Amino acid sequence: MFNTFDIYMAILIFFIAHWFLSLFFQTFFQHRYASHRMFTMSKTWERIIYLLAYIFEGASFLNPRAYALMHREHHAYSDTEKDPHSPHFFTDIFQLMKSTIITFRDHLNRTKDPEARFQGNYPEWPLIDRIGSSIASRLLFGAAYTWFYIAFVPAGSEWMYLLLPIHYLMGPLHGAIVNWCGHKYGYSNFDNNDKSKNTTPFDLLMLGELFQNNHHRYPNSANFGKKWFEVDPVYPIMKLMHMAGIIKLKKAI
Repeated sequence: MFNTFDIYMAILIFFIAHWFLSLFFQTFFQHRYASHRMFTMSKTWERIIYLLAYIFEGASFLNPRAYALMHREHHAYSDTEKDPHSPHFFTDIFQLMKSTIITFRDHLNRTKDPEARFQGNYPEWPLIDRIGSSIASRLLFGAAYTWFYIAFVPAGSEWMYLLLPIHYLMGPLHGAIVNWCGHKYGYSNFDNNDKSKNTTPFDLLMLGELFQNNHHRYPNSANFGKKWFEVDPVYPIMKLMHMAGIIKLKKAI
């Protein structure tokens, strides 16, 4: 029989695993691969990673094409009125999230015509894209997260249910944190003609994504850290995958 401490640890491990696995596939697949093509991989490995991204992102699966289009717009118009999610044009992070979701949905539903320079060279898998973006899929994953908490949260610890909305909105929350903090707080190594910042040491919690100033300077570099103390925890994993032949890293332009 599990004691209360074991139960708390199980829930904490589940939450942390979901947070970092969802974030890893978002930064590795949707961001570094779909948006920037920092590396290449075979069609087989692309499908494997695609499926894993769907599984671990779950209720907040992000369509790679829509993500890539929006992210390329973000780089082209960083911190201007055309930027889909610059924090300097919104009163709070919730308004930023709302605007980002609307832009993403426009690209997802193809109701917005992106500029030609932003189109192409992103992975597409119509079956997974359709399933992963469906309301049914999102509700099923949400129900699974909820069942886990109902099954394990002990009586008197109902406050732990407050973690559930984070599970439901994991992807949008990651994006909001990166776009809000990464363009408002921290320091700059480079003058990029925008307001991008490096938010160290909180970057470790976001797997390198908060090195926004570095990334906007070198958008095709697989290593987001540039100073000796700036550690991008995803880059060593990518190096190992490169050595194993799973991916082939490109030289940054």
